[in-house]
Amino acid sequence: MLELESSRIAFIGSGKMGEAMIKGLLTRKLTAPDGIIASDPVAQRRTQMEATYGVATTDDNGGAVAQADIVVLSVQPQVLARAGDSLAGQIPPDAVVLSIIAGASISTLRRALGHDAIVRCMPNTPAQVGMGVTVWTATPEVSARQREQTALLLGALGLELRVDDEHYLDAATGLTGSGPAFVLLLLEAFIDAGVHVGFARADAQRMVYQLMAGTLQMAQETGLHPAELKNRVTSPAGTTAAGLFELEAAGVRATMIRAVEAAYQRSVALGAAQKQE
Repeated sequence: MLELESSRIAFIGSGKMGEAMIKGLLTRKLTAPDGIIASDPVAQRRTQMEATYGVATTDDNGGAVAQADIVVLSVQPQVLARAGDSLAGQIPPDAVVLSIIAGASISTLRRALGHDAIVRCMPNTPAQVGMGVTVWTATPEVSARQREQTALLLGALGLELRVDDEHYLDAATGLTGSGPAFVLLLLEAFIDAGVHVGFARADAQRMVYQLMAGTLQMAQETGLHPAELKNRVTSPAGTTAAGLFELEAAGVRATMIRAVEAAYQRSVALGAAQKQE
């Protein structure tokens, strides 16, 4: 396995996703704290990162990347231009840049950074507990070794999936990026349903969490299509059939598809707006 021990990793921004990546790297012992530096403008955040993970910190983006082999851009989209100004001409030519900035296309990143070896990533919030999904693509200037390192680094967040075309990043934004919110809405609805039929809210929440976790584990371990598993629990003229009829009549399936499509189209629109700026 290719290790990251000899690589110096600079994080520009140490928010939730940046911290999740740092935590994953250290927890899986893919690198040591002295191989990481995190740049953040907030002094309290820098102190917290040093105390929690033992990594070096700074408020100087240019200094952070000066000796870096891997640069992770984990700032908010609205500060990309400012971050780009502080990094332009400072990133070593043989370094690879990993961007987790939502909606920022590769062409936008090239223009902002003046750098060509770029990996664009779309992680999601379960990465904070090591159970995320990260879809990524790389420019031709990213070497085979750097692609291996990228897979290793992003694997510290959960599942990583490389795609060949950048348009899949917008699709991933709609499906797995926004998806946790859609799943949480379903969780909330299930809990409310439990309360509606008489359970205490705390009990309903415990039951629904186990319902979701158990069903997911069953699907993963059996490898069966969800439709097959659904059919196994649906008896003719039974309680499940009655409930499924109401869900289909309400268009729940089509609504979920439209929700993902809406999030996808919004990601495309945001990316187009950034290109025009």
